[in-house]
Amino acid sequence: MAPQEGGRLRRRLVRWTHGGDDAAQERRPRREEGTPEERTIAEAPDRTPVVLRGTLSSVTLRPRGGVPALEAELDDGSGSLTVVWLGRRRIAGVGPGVAMTVSGRVGVHDGVRTLYNPRYELLP
Repeated sequence: MAPQEGGRLRRRLVRWTHGGDDAAQERRPRREEGTPEERTIAEAPDRTPVVLRGTLSSVTLRPRGGVPALEAELDDGSGSLTVVWLGRRRIAGVGPGVAMTVSGRVGVHDGVRTLYNPRYELLP
């Protein structure tokens, strides 16, 4: 094998195993159209899908209309909002001082900004 062929073969193998520019872009997660962006609580618009990150300052079991509801206050330093999981008495890992990411639509209920039944992820 000539030295030039070895160089070409090496470049092809590197491109094949590590991927070229196209493969690198395919591996990067893409933000799909309509996917919510992470925001602070203070700048989160009402009735629009959002992703928020913060720390729970309090967690309370408070029935709403005869249905059990786990209510938590999420704070990120810019503001706070109430997160409510209807039909839940407790959620493993959810307690005061826990950092988490929640996603959903923020609404105003009785003058309080509230996020009902959000998707959530506990953070380390």
